[in-house]
Amino acid sequence: MLKFVKNCYQLIRYICSSFMQIEFSKYQGTGNDFILIDNRHGQYDNLSQSDIQFYCDRRFGIGADGLILIQLCSDAAFEMVYFNADGSQSFCGNGARCAVHFAGSLGMDTRSVQFKAIDGFHHAAQCGDEVRIHMQDVHEIFADGEAFVLNTGSPHYVSLQADHSKETVLAFGKSVRYSEKYEKEGINVNLLELTEEGIRVATYERGVEDETLSCGTGVTACALVYSRFAKTDSNRVKVETKGGNLMVTWEMNGHGFHHVFLIGPATFVYHGKIERC
Repeated sequence: MLKFVKNCYQLIRYICSSFMQIEFSKYQGTGNDFILIDNRHGQYDNLSQSDIQFYCDRRFGIGADGLILIQLCSDAAFEMVYFNADGSQSFCGNGARCAVHFAGSLGMDTRSVQFKAIDGFHHAAQCGDEVRIHMQDVHEIFADGEAFVLNTGSPHYVSLQADHSKETVLAFGKSVRYSEKYEKEGINVNLLELTEEGIRVATYERGVEDETLSCGTGVTACALVYSRFAKTDSNRVKVETKGGNLMVTWEMNGHGFHHVFLIGPATFVYHGKIERC
């Protein structure tokens, strides 16, 4: 009888502990890393901003640039709910590519798929580890002094600068991000350099409040600035980031851009569990 009670107690402890854990997968897209969680049953709907900050913390949590929930959606294959490391929400191009790869691991057909994000619906296609994301159309690029501002799902500031050292990215990024003009809403800050093979990009990301090794919406913004102001006839450009290479393609429509695609690898890193906050 005592052995039976002990076994029951251990079983109850195991069941309770499983409910207190979050299962996740870690992904990275050219060094931009994310926590991916299957929330199709809604069991993680109550994650708080402080929860997300803890899970993304690189010293006390899992560590990531952002956290992504994959949820059911009546109008698409799934909904991607993206949180920056500080718990704020936006669209993330590299995160979207990783979300598609993760959705494929959950059994969805991601060879051609539509998903919903905070900025609307996106089409994507996965072939092996390469994922193509159809980004939103961009109708306007605004001049801000010698820099340019545009929205590619998230707002971006693009400055032509060859010095991409971490010190410069942080100093310049913070000076723009926390300037009187942009502090309230926030903006991502990109340093753009033209190369023989395409362009090189370094990004200071709002929400992470640091340099990231790559930023999908930032890479896209820089590619479109390159297209408009480098006076190139090409409709594609290879983009070098500190985390790896991406490709951006587009079509021109009057003064705007449509059929914009962000293309590159999305890589599974590991699967794990963590105690719920």
